[in-house]
Amino acid sequence: MSECLIKIEHLRKEYPNVTPLKDVCTEINKGDIISIIGPSGTGKSTLLRCLNQLEDPTSGKVFVNGEEITDIKCDISKVRQKMGMVFQSFNLFANLSVIENIMAAPISLLKMPKKEAHDLAVDLLKRVGLAEKAENFPDELSGGQKQRVAIARAIAMKPEILLFDEPTSALDPTMVSEVLTVIRNLAKEGMTMMIVTHEMRFARDVSTRVFYMDEGGIYEDGTPEQIFSSPEKEKTRAFIHRLKSHIIEISSKDFDFIGTMSGIEQFCKENMVSEKLNGNIRLVFEELVMTNIISNIGDSFKLKADIEYSEVSGSVNMTITYNGSKFDPFEDGDDISIAIVNKLTGEHSYEYDNENKISLTFV
Repeated sequence: MSECLIKIEHLRKEYPNVTPLKDVCTEINKGDIISIIGPSGTGKSTLLRCLNQLEDPTSGKVFVNGEEITDIKCDISKVRQKMGMVFQSFNLFANLSVIENIMAAPISLLKMPKKEAHDLAVDLLKRVGLAEKAENFPDELSGGQKQRVAIARAIAMKPEILLFDEPTSALDPTMVSEVLTVIRNLAKEGMTMMIVTHEMRFARDVSTRVFYMDEGGIYEDGTPEQIFSSPEKEKTRAFIHRLKSHIIEISSKDFDFIGTMSGIEQFCKENMVSEKLNGNIRLVFEELVMTNIISNIGDSFKLKADIEYSEVSGSVNMTITYNGSKFDPFEDGDDISIAIVNKLTGEHSYEYDNENKISLTFV
């Protein structure tokens, strides 16, 4: 059975104009490597800062090894020694050398002898590939090197968990991989970690769990395979695939056909969909909606078409829903028209549950 390291109960954080955390409940087990993803402003960094009390939660409780750290009687300085924090802005002491930055906390907080702290710092610098920079000062380092020093400094306190707040967001793309390599190595060593990140491939490869945050909490919690391959919730899916959507609603046979087709064309151009695929999408829409569906569902109807484009895969999906009695154009529609649709699309499905629904992908 996994050992619970951190337990969060109904955590809430309010600011004067926004409430990023509304009701967060979860457990972090020893050995978990949790990537926290989601749109900006959904409380990812706030969650980490509430865990180590850099931010005071508005309400709720946080337990570390069974001790409630949100209790005003808790010695938070001791709790923070169990939680290493790596910030996106490095937060190194500019007036101290690299090795002095790493030695400072073990000496002052852990009361470690100077010689032991020095030996530990040297060993950690070797682990992050910066032994030769021991006597340099932070302003002599690149951004990636500064972040690796910051990680070594956090490890020097021998924490039970490491919190990373977007550790690569302030780095040039060329420096991102060197920092991620260090974090990957820590993962292999079994370090418990929570990482706020926008590096989706890294999150998928390294994590044991992924939190997708939205709507003031952990909107979906699952394995990397679940979150990235088959998310259960719509917002998670849209974020993972970076979906752009174009919605068409029609309630009259006399709708603005020219304007509707122009809208589809413009949506495709804005998302750099190829001209060929752009044309195929419009033709399929015309054949399904105009030639088949509207001609067979009576005068009073509501039809909705949702065209989704994935920035990640470049794929396009179309979903069409409409009321009325059951009508499957793939079974009962115009043969020539449906043959055109079949030629231009890949998989398709039809279902009826008080309304008709068609889902299809473009090849």
